Amino acid sequence: MANAAEHSGANGHAGVIGDSGRLGAARLLLWALVGVLAVRQAAAALRLPPGEWLSGLHLPGSIPGSLYDTGQFAGTPFAGLVLKPLVGLTAPSLEVAWTCVTLLCVAAIGLVAARGLPDPVPRRTALLAAPVLTALMMVSLPVREAASPGRTAVLPVLLVLLAVFRVPGDRPAGFLVGLAAALQPALLLFAPLLWLTGRRPTARTAAVTFAGATALSWAAMPRDSWTYWVEHLAGTGLGGAPDGLANQSVHGALLRLGLTGPVEILLYAALAAAIVWIGLRRAVRYARDGQLLLAVAVTGCVAVAVSPTGWRHQLLWVLLAVAGKVGKRAADRPVWPVAVVLAMTLPSSVLLPNLAALAPVRDNVLLLTALVAACAVPFLPRSSPYWREPVPTDYGRPAAARWSRVPLLPFWRRVLSRPNLLLELLLIRVGYSLYSHIRAAAPTSRSLAEGNADQILGIEQALGLDIEHAVNHAVVNTPWLEAFFNFYYTSFHFVVPLTILAVLYWRRPGDYRWARASLGLATVLALIGFWLYPLAPPRLMPGLGFVDTVHGPQDLANPSYGAMTAISNQYAAMPSLHFGWSLWCGIVIVVLAPKGWQKLLGALHPLITVCAIVATANHWVLDAVGGALVVTAGFGLVYVLSGPRGLQVKLPVQRAAASTEGTGAGDTGAGDTGAGAGDTGADGEPVRRVPSARARS
Repeated sequence: MANAAEHSGANGHAGVIGDSGRLGAARLLLWALVGVLAVRQAAAALRLPPGEWLSGLHLPGSIPGSLYDTGQFAGTPFAGLVLKPLVGLTAPSLEVAWTCVTLLCVAAIGLVAARGLPDPVPRRTALLAAPVLTALMMVSLPVREAASPGRTAVLPVLLVLLAVFRVPGDRPAGFLVGLAAALQPALLLFAPLLWLTGRRPTARTAAVTFAGATALSWAAMPRDSWTYWVEHLAGTGLGGAPDGLANQSVHGALLRLGLTGPVEILLYAALAAAIVWIGLRRAVRYARDGQLLLAVAVTGCVAVAVSPTGWRHQLLWVLLAVAGKVGKRAADRPVWPVAVVLAMTLPSSVLLPNLAALAPVRDNVLLLTALVAACAVPFLPRSSPYWREPVPTDYGRPAAARWSRVPLLPFWRRVLSRPNLLLELLLIRVGYSLYSHIRAAAPTSRSLAEGNADQILGIEQALGLDIEHAVNHAVVNTPWLEAFFNFYYTSFHFVVPLTILAVLYWRRPGDYRWARASLGLATVLALIGFWLYPLAPPRLMPGLGFVDTVHGPQDLANPSYGAMTAISNQYAAMPSLHFGWSLWCGIVIVVLAPKGWQKLLGALHPLITVCAIVATANHWVLDAVGGALVVTAGFGLVYVLSGPRGLQVKLPVQRAAASTEGTGAGDTGAGDTGAGAGDTGADGEPVRRVPSARARS
């Protein structure tokens, strides 16, 4: 296949090609980022003491010893035959060499994979694909684990890619594939792929090389070969429990579901056969379509999924599957790459909440991603009319800034169409999880938090706002009111904002983006407040006599305050997002609700919430003021970025003229129609007729 430099000019779109100087600078910055990530990864790998690092190889100290006596070494006998001589090297030099070679292999994978992208490759993609892919691999879970001692999962990926894309001869290419299979037996599936795509000499050489390497290891280490191939059925149970979370294969998933014995073996065999059949058929189809990198990625995903033990560090193939294009709309194109990157870089606890019903999915996120890539994702063929030109996204006309000294950002365009639901759910979940982690990591110094609380109380006393104690005790002395505020405090904090977002997504997608962006920016500003100003709430202030009506009595002599500390940072109180989110809900409802009673309910929600946070002793009055400030700033930033809300005027007359004269860059897109007064636009609101200049003349 021709490399990217040879066909980078095939795309004639000037907007895609861009300026060479900017692309060159961006490429240098991305490679610099790769260097920083590599240094970070190397530092993490080299942090282990030399003796502990060397023992991590799980190899015996002498040649005659058995590889599998400890049960920790999971490689093939051929891998052990290659690694055993390394035991004689000194620990520091071996540690440094192993880490550097692993990271260099990762960079080589990025370079080779970028050269394997299907024609035509835009110049921007040709220049930036390699550093972007390498950076993603550096932060991925497989590479973070592959840098550990004794892990050779990166090398087989590089060998296969070199054989497919860079080595010209059939026999040398087959030799590399055979070596990769000797290190990871499931990769022998590449031989059928090569055979079915017309590279039969390469497939034969791969099979012969695998057989020769395996026979060599049998001759050199018969006991270890018997242990690996016969007693443990291709290494099952070596290097860790087969039902452990590290085993991201179908076999491991079935064991985690509680299936054992002949039933599990039969089901595993049936599922593995089906996955191989579906995955290889898809891989052959993509290879014949000219998407050879995608075919390689699909085959690698199949190999790890059907292997008896598919470790996390062997799933680098999934990242290569981002080469496939999914979706007819331009707005849908980022969904698959974003889902893959999130699954491969973030812990499963970040992607899914800790619910028992979701445990089977959460424990097998990497496996499910590999299976979806291999068997389910509808990648577009190159013959599709949407391959190069997807359905464009509808944008509104640029809005003029009312603040002339604060220009709108040119790249922040108002999108009229409804965003992709899967992408929104992923980003909302990951965003909230990151928010929870950052909030929990904010400073938790008790003395500092109590000192700041004394400052807040002093300011409130000076302003005459110190009503918390009186309100708290008045509510405690009124049982029904205490029960009401406790219920309100614990029940509506998440439900109401999520409900509003869901309704806006379905009924008013244009306003959904405005509301979602303002809420996100307000939350980010609140996180800054948590970091800069840790604050003890009234219920955790000793000697002031507040009653914690929601959580019950707290042992103020214990700095951890019991189990509540494990749930969240108890000193993340300023600003109050409990009130801030409720105020955001009230503003959105008052602005967008069509009926008066709905606006009234929206206005009451923040009023009841501020009463609840004060009555339950969870916040000071000034915490609510802080929450109001960050929400106001969130709406203000959205205004600065994209202009006033709701400026989405439809131009039906111009749309009709555009059908004969062509549309300009500022037209609102396919959602505009020349309909009557009862028609609706992309945001669910009635289309307002505005005569064009031609009509007025």
